[in-house]
This record gives sequence, C-alpha cells and structure tokens, in this order.
Amino acid sequence: MKQYRLRWLMHQPSEDTEGMFMAEAPDLPGCRAWGETWTDAYEHLHSVATEFIASYQDHGDELPAGVR
Repeated sequence: MKQYRLRWLMHQPSEDTEGMFMAEAPDLPGCRAWGETWTDAYEHLHSVATEFIASYQDHGDELPAGVR
C-alpha cells in the first residue's frame, strides 16, 4: 500500500474542541479526530485519514493537491 505524507495540526483542549485534543489534516477537508491525549488524537487521525484517502480512491476522485 502506498504511503502518503500529510500535514497535520494539533489543537489544545478548549471549549471549541469540547475539552479534548483535536488533530486535523487540513489538506483533507473535514478530516479531524479527537482524543483525551494528543497521542490518542494523532492515532485516531491516522485511522481517519487512511479512510478518507481510501474513499477518494474508491470513488475515483483525485486526491487534494496537498496530499503527497
């Protein structure tokens, strides 16, 4: 399976993140994951991003430009 390099951001717990860490991959619109620790959020994001990419491929859609 091909591996992709994605930018990701980690947000500290706040009211906006419902008191949890939130990780997101800005090059995959809507690709976000939450966790009680930053490690949990990152691991969840990895799983979610994998599913996002698989969905793009399953539907024959081109991956966003930032995904390499």
